[in-house]
Amino acid sequence: MADVNRGNRPLSPHLQIYRPQLNSAMSIFHRITGVGMTLAAALIVWWLFAAASGPEAFAAADAVLTSWIGLLILFGSTWALVYHFGTGLRHLWMDMGYGYDIKLNDLVGQIILVASGVLTLLIWFLAL
Repeated sequence: MADVNRGNRPLSPHLQIYRPQLNSAMSIFHRITGVGMTLAAALIVWWLFAAASGPEAFAAADAVLTSWIGLLILFGSTWALVYHFGTGLRHLWMDMGYGYDIKLNDLVGQIILVASGVLTLLIWFLAL
């Protein structure tokens, strides 16, 4: 028999009314930073090939990576690495069955956000 109420069924929450939570945003950024680190790894490989190719190639790669845009990319890559590592540990912790309390989960997320920023600044302060 045909379903007469087919068009009146409730739909899933639409993006216009869905309010993102810290959990979902951090999970999405975990994936984005993973892709970003892959692109950053390509830059590192390029730099290593340039170093092996000779002084002219290395000077060109070094000029790009030490320009303001290159340093910005390297800074962002450092943050992505620290953030991705922190959220990876968080995922492992949750895979073991811990941290499913909403308040605790939000607290750990906030700690990771602050710690990734502080550790990135510390790494760059010590490196320069």
